[in-house]
Parts: sequence; C-alpha cells; structure tokens
Amino acid sequence: MMPLPLRLLERLGCMLPDNADAAGSATDADLILVGGGLANGLIAWRLQQLRPGVRVLLLEGGNALGGNHTWSYHEADLTPAQQRWLAPLVAHRWAGYSVAFPERIRQLAGGYASLTSSRFHAVLLAALAAQVRLATPVGSLSDRTVTLTSGQVLRAGAVIDGRGLRPTPHLVLGFQKFLGQELRLAGPHGLTQPLLMDATVGQHDGYRFVYLLPFSADTLLVEDTYYSDEEQVDADRLRARIAGYVKSRGWTVAEVLREERGVLPITLAGNINAFWDESPGLARAGLAAGLFHSTTGYSLPDAVRLADLVAALPDLSSVPLSGAIRAHAVAQWNAQGFFRLLNRMLFRAALPDQRWRVMQRFYGLPAPLIERFYAARLGWLDKARILAGKPPVPLGAAWRAGWSGAAAAAAGLPERMEKNT
Repeated sequence: MMPLPLRLLERLGCMLPDNADAAGSATDADLILVGGGLANGLIAWRLQQLRPGVRVLLLEGGNALGGNHTWSYHEADLTPAQQRWLAPLVAHRWAGYSVAFPERIRQLAGGYASLTSSRFHAVLLAALAAQVRLATPVGSLSDRTVTLTSGQVLRAGAVIDGRGLRPTPHLVLGFQKFLGQELRLAGPHGLTQPLLMDATVGQHDGYRFVYLLPFSADTLLVEDTYYSDEEQVDADRLRARIAGYVKSRGWTVAEVLREERGVLPITLAGNINAFWDESPGLARAGLAAGLFHSTTGYSLPDAVRLADLVAALPDLSSVPLSGAIRAHAVAQWNAQGFFRLLNRMLFRAALPDQRWRVMQRFYGLPAPLIERFYAARLGWLDKARILAGKPPVPLGAAWRAGWSGAAAAAAGLPERMEKNT
C-alpha cells in the first residue's frame, strides 16, 4: 500500500520519476547525491520517509557517512515537526546551556541538542543500506551524470553536489576554526549542561573560546575554537591548549576517545548569484549551496529545511530541482544581510584580541532575542536592539566596516558586489 505522504504528494500533482532521463536513456537512479555528509544524508533519509518510491543513490568517498563531526542546534531553530523526524539521529540533549566571559557569566534556558557522526552513520545505513555506496570517490559530475574515479559513469534524473564549500572568488569569508577532543576523564567533570562559549581563556588568533559538551558523567567534548581571519589550523598548538585548559579545570584525562577538526565559513560579503553561476544547472546542498548561518556557522537547521524542501518538490528532475534549491539558497542569503553586517563589524572593526567584547555584550541581551538570533529570525526591533547603545568597538571603525561604500573596501570587494551582500 502506498504511504500516506506519497499519496498526498501525488494528489497535489507531484511527478514520480520513472527509470529514464529526459533523453529517454536508462538511469541508475532518479537522484544521485554526491557526498555523504549532513545535508545529503538528511535529504536521502527524508525521501525514504516520505517518498520511498524515489530511487536514491548516495555516494560517499570515505568509509562512513557524516565523516567525523558533531553537529549541534538549539531546539528553537526547528519546528516541532522537524524535531520529530530528526529525533532518531539525536545523540545528546540538554535543557539549557551557559556562556562565560571575563565580565559576564550567564545561564540560559532553552533546549540544545547534538548529533554525532557515528550515530548519523549507524541510523542512516540501517535505513538506506541498499542506496548507499561507501568508499566511492567521484571524479567529475554534471547535472545528470556522475563519473567515478574508476571511470564508471552513473546517470540519473538529477544530481546534487554536497561535497562542501569549494574555494570561490564570490564570497568573502572569515573563519570559525576548531579542534575538538572527546575525552574520558579519570573522574566526574561536574558539568550538567553545555558551556557553549568559555571566553575567559587567553585570546589568540582572533576571538577564542572553549566549547564543552558533557556526554556522560566522565566524558565530554572539548573544542578549542577561533573566529579568525585565517583558516589554517595548527593542530599541535590547539592540542596543547586543550591540555592546558583541561588541567586548569582540575580534570585528569584517562583517554582521548576521538578527535575532530573543522573550519566553518563566516560570510562577510559576496555575490550569491555569481557563486551559483560557477556551476550552472547543478543542484547543490549544504555548504556547497551556501546554506549555513552566516554568523554562527551552524548548518544543521538549514540542512533540515533543505531536506523538507526537496522531499516536497513535485518534480525531482534536474532543471526544476536545481532551480528550486538555488531560489531557496538565494532567499536565505538575502534574509541574512544583517548577520553579514555584524560579521563585518566583528572582523573588520574589532581588534582580534578584543573581539570577545562584542560577544560579551551580545550575551547581555534578552534571552528571547538571543534565541531568535540563533534561529536567524530577527525582527526589526531585534536588529535595532542589537545595534543600540555604544558599540564595544571604535565607532568610526564600526561604521566603515558595516555600511556604505566603505564596507566594500573593508571586505575587499568592489562596490558592485557589496550591493548583493
């Protein structure tokens, strides 16, 4: 019997793909997802839930889906329906979190949750085993074909590229870079909820903070994190700083269970249409589509929304699919102009070792506003409240970094590009 969501899609005129592409040639799948990261994995899983008749092929060059990552989100970032379908992938939940700065320590209510790549891999592989190919590196792709490094060519009604953000001249970026270690301690750590930002640490290489996620009474993730102008990660130096931080808390490490590192893009300015024109007609997902929170770098809420969007599209063939995802990505970009303005003020107006003052001031704002900030749902009054008062950076520098033609110069952009920030 056909599942209810699929029957509803058909009643709304949704087109179910057949086994041939537009030219009538046989296809290997209706939809090929290149890259088994968060965004493409959620698309495959959501289609399996709502439209199991769609033939999906998920290709991952490594040996596991999701790589080696921890993804987190505030529960207010998602709708109740989205939280329900994502729930099997959630590994850890907390009722609140805290932040710490040299002149402010604050506890905040509001659910916070994390997905681990190990759980992501296990749950998705159990549900999608027949649709997943691991250790399958891709050489090249187009909107309807994927050529593997082995030379094999796979054909589909559409292809989505979810292999991460590629170097581009059309986005001006700062970086949130980090190295994290999941540690088992010799005794209890005493934390009952995440410490999202401990900025009481020494400041290096931009705005530095330590991020703590308690997974059990004696295990936790410790990430040394930087809002930096440079994307290079000095792994040995960050490991040493983590060791120093752990020692300063009075903890003794029994075992390093896992280590992860990453560099998240923080957008200062850019031209989203030129960015998408780099691969015309090709659908993209995740960071490759520019779908992430401009200031926090969080990508999970955008990946959830994209999975819902793709699963509800009436036509999953190449042209309408890529057009719909591009329109969605451009709309999200346009909606986040205020966040890019704040980023320019943080990166271009504040001295690197004083950027913590900007974040300390932000965390003095009302809790509902902070919640809306993370969810990227700020109203005009929220924006005015964030900008009100004396900024914790030089006023002239803040103005030059944030507004008018000077913003283009501060971001290294010609003025015509800055108009699309």
